[in-house]
Amino acid sequence: MPVITVELFEGRTKQQKSQYAKELTELTTRVLGTSTEHVWIIFRDTPKSEWAMGGELCG
Repeated sequence: MPVITVELFEGRTKQQKSQYAKELTELTTRVLGTSTEHVWIIFRDTPKSEWAMGGELCG
């Protein structure tokens, strides 16, 4: 059973996450040969102030 964790900046809509989950699930089932009900996706929304890139905070 694949468990996929997706970390994102806050602000994505429920519709965007739903579409992403659908397409990511389809890709996972096609590549790994598993059924859709066995693909779990966890979204973690994090404020930009909690992320850093290149040594600098993003927010």
